[in-house]
Amino acid sequence: MGLKKLKPITPGQRHKIIGDYSEITKSTPEKGLVASKKKSGGRNNSGKMTMRYLGGGHKQKYRVIDFKRDKHGVPATVKAIEYDPNRTARIALLFYADGEKRYIIAPEGLKVGDTVVSGKEATPVVGNAMFLSDIPLGTVIHNIEMKPGKGGAIARGAGTYAQLNARDGKYVIVKMPSGETRMILTNCLATIGAVSNSEHSLVVSGKAGRTRWLGRRPRVRGVVMNPVDHPMGGGEGRSSGGHPRSRKGLPAKGYKTRSQKKYSNKFIIEKRKK
Repeated sequence: MGLKKLKPITPGQRHKIIGDYSEITKSTPEKGLVASKKKSGGRNNSGKMTMRYLGGGHKQKYRVIDFKRDKHGVPATVKAIEYDPNRTARIALLFYADGEKRYIIAPEGLKVGDTVVSGKEATPVVGNAMFLSDIPLGTVIHNIEMKPGKGGAIARGAGTYAQLNARDGKYVIVKMPSGETRMILTNCLATIGAVSNSEHSLVVSGKAGRTRWLGRRPRVRGVVMNPVDHPMGGGEGRSSGGHPRSRKGLPAKGYKTRSQKKYSNKFIIEKRKK
């Protein structure tokens, strides 16, 4: 993927940097692999706002993605690379040899016409899904399962990847995108390669309206609220607002919120970098 920096013909284009979408080969989604997507505007079943700064946005269809890659031993051909409004990464449309169609997260370097496969027969080639017990050490992986058969949960965002560092009995040691090093069972699946659209983090929307198209409403800083609305609100003039904390009073900027009794703490070898 490349980036386009637009000429400042209008105020909204002055700082605008967007992707050129050159890798996308199909503009409409596969009809049998989409589902309706209802928007809540941040309201719960009684109509009360429980998530702030959500609402509006362009109407979207949900693309059903195969995170499990459980069709073992059946080769699939990549028919198209598509845009997905529900995620930062690109998605790939697979046509399996038995006639089934599925979407997967497209890894960097996967092209139309490539063949991918999952399971014990797979080799460490970009797009193939393999068990962590079979992947060579040092390999870059994404869409990693936390529990066998549950489906990939780690490294699914644009440009993210993890690295398989070592094996220790029934566990492998994986370095996460956050820098955390942890143990995962060897019978979990992972996909070879890094996630596509790695330059997504360099995109600049250019104007507030483009953020509204994505369903995000303006975010209000706590320091400009009244004392009744936020612990950092109030004061005469432009006051700093005291110690940084959330609307519910939890300290921010370094305060640890992870439970010390969390069951998965024993699998973490090295915590993520601050």
